[in-house]
Amino acid sequence: MDKALLCQKAEHQFAGMPCGIMDQFISVMGRKDHILLLDCRSRETSLVPMIDPSVALLVTNTNVKHELTGGEYAQRRAQCEEAARLLGVKSLRDVTADQLERAKGKMSDLVYRRARHVIGEIERTTHAAEGVRNSNWPTVGQLMYASHKSLREDYEVSCPELDAVVDIALSIGAKGGVYGCRMTGGGFGGCTVALIRADSITSISNTIAAEYEKRTRIKPTLFTSRPAAGATTIK
Repeated sequence: MDKALLCQKAEHQFAGMPCGIMDQFISVMGRKDHILLLDCRSRETSLVPMIDPSVALLVTNTNVKHELTGGEYAQRRAQCEEAARLLGVKSLRDVTADQLERAKGKMSDLVYRRARHVIGEIERTTHAAEGVRNSNWPTVGQLMYASHKSLREDYEVSCPELDAVVDIALSIGAKGGVYGCRMTGGGFGGCTVALIRADSITSISNTIAAEYEKRTRIKPTLFTSRPAAGATTIK
């Protein structure tokens, strides 16, 4: 944990990025064939096995990165902190969806939507971890789609290219081997991750690549992955 916190401190103090702690924790604590469930309030972690060989993770790099003013991450953090202040709590981790709804009149629509995303994402993450434990891939997939919708509409960090990949995944559907898909990372470009049937990797990859290029005139980069160990020394 100390290594992860030191890495976060370095980003805050030297890179000037008020980042969270997820990337650092998974880099330090990741284990092969497990996902890491992290409580950012208590910093407690639990490893959830994901060993089912019938599923795979398909990453699609949109190969776009929209130029922004540079302060989007800090703005959203400030908006969430404003929501917490208006709700009288230290962190949105301490707020339920019902409490947020009752306090909706205290804040602007923008701040409300930012808070709704965070609170909803905490709930979705908890349910997704349980779904992974039980190999309930249809449920996990629907939670991924719901997460992307919230990231697009409430947190507003998606972009047309990311939305295109998710829309293509939806059109393929579970019958075609795609359980779910969402953007990953900081947003405004970059990658999506899809939960798919392992026996359909080639057909799904070809469909997404062809349809994405048709819609955007950009060639995507696709690869499959499994949960891997954290940072290690390679000799």
